[in-house]
Amino acid sequence: MTEADFNTVLPEVVLAVFSMAALLYGAYGGKDKTAPILVWITSAIMVAIALWIGVNGAGVQTGFGGMIVNDAFSRFAKVTILLSGAAVLLMSESYLAKRDLLRFEYPLLVALATVGMMIMVSAGDLMALYMGLELQSLALYVVAALRRDSVKSTEAGLKYFVLGALSSGMLLYGASLVYGYSGTTLFSGIIQTANAGEISLGLLFGLVFLITGLAFKVSAVPFHMWTPDVYEGSPTPVTAFFATAPKVAAMGLFARLLFDAFGGVTGDWGQVIALLSVASMFLGAFAAIGQRNIKRLMAYSSIAHMGFALMGLAAGTAGGVQAMLIYMAIYVTMNIGTFAFILSMERDGAPVTDIESLNQLSKHEPLKALAMLVLLFSLAGVPPLVGFFGKFYVLKAAVDANMAWLAVAGVVASVIGAFYYLRIVFYMYFGEEGNGIDGQMAPIAWAMLMVSAAIMVVGVINLFGIEALAATAADALVK
Repeated sequence: MTEADFNTVLPEVVLAVFSMAALLYGAYGGKDKTAPILVWITSAIMVAIALWIGVNGAGVQTGFGGMIVNDAFSRFAKVTILLSGAAVLLMSESYLAKRDLLRFEYPLLVALATVGMMIMVSAGDLMALYMGLELQSLALYVVAALRRDSVKSTEAGLKYFVLGALSSGMLLYGASLVYGYSGTTLFSGIIQTANAGEISLGLLFGLVFLITGLAFKVSAVPFHMWTPDVYEGSPTPVTAFFATAPKVAAMGLFARLLFDAFGGVTGDWGQVIALLSVASMFLGAFAAIGQRNIKRLMAYSSIAHMGFALMGLAAGTAGGVQAMLIYMAIYVTMNIGTFAFILSMERDGAPVTDIESLNQLSKHEPLKALAMLVLLFSLAGVPPLVGFFGKFYVLKAAVDANMAWLAVAGVVASVIGAFYYLRIVFYMYFGEEGNGIDGQMAPIAWAMLMVSAAIMVVGVINLFGIEALAATAADALVK
């Protein structure tokens, strides 16, 4: 390993070394007594690494013979992953401690999963891709079953593990086919083979299996079956983590694979991604209508939102990738605020997930209800909130790529999906008085809710400059 190789993965090495050192400290320093301070230290280090990557990143560096790529695209995704992971960690500390679920392993597993996500978005080789994906997945399997005395939590972890293993098997089979027909696992070598002429049938089958494996990770239909049960069964802070950073990593890896390895044959995979997009948007929109459990509702909401993000990829252009990155940054921000609110849904000290428990919330806690209204409107894509601009960008990318039919389908799905967001707003402002929620928000969770809602309003001015950063990242990927 050369110095250049080491510098390429230095942020990942720093976070991994910290995690292993903290593991030893926790094991010998009182175990769960160290958990609260570890949460704060881990979050601080993740924020510091995000700032380090954002400030010092420039140009393109490759390491380990092209297996790891450090460019503007990976840096954009890493900063988003690190900041969202740190935010979820901070707002989950009070919730988990109150229920005696705060184990010292929790922040370390989140940190190790984040290392895997950082490798995923920097992967320039099928082996690096799989290594990052499995490091992320193995950590997430454990945190899904964090509540060991709960049947639902155990079921969530087991279901996620079994279906995750199935998706990994399909992804590995696709990787073996791609290697067999291209003679290399490097993306730079695969794209040369794919561009040499008509893509071979074996290579096409390999691509289909790779897409299938990755579609599972982003909860795209028809590989979404794990999402509602895992979201419902996992502890709410873990669900919040599932809904944010891993989605960004999986979409980043999706884009990296499609453009770096198969960028010359966008016509061969564009229609497949478009089909996944349409199916995800409509199933997420329709299936969420009947949900009364807010965590299951957010699961179907995430499926629909991933459909919109896939619309950007389906365009097969730099503008489409830019739209996807903008969409994911906005999506993560909205979800952090929404789950900060869900963490406070309690009655007599017990968690409540029924959306009807929000009846008349505006009378008792008007500021919290207003913040949630802003976030729900933004999730629905109601103008002029920031969520609208996320959808606008992906719809525009589809139209610019001569896929107007996909944009029309997206508009229809968005209108249908608005129903279940507006229904929650109706309960908060016009519902019947009944047994509502009485939980107090932790200061950090309250701050996350308010800041997220404020971003949805203030961000309409210039999206905080994300548009230019996403454009630079997209240009680095789509050459």
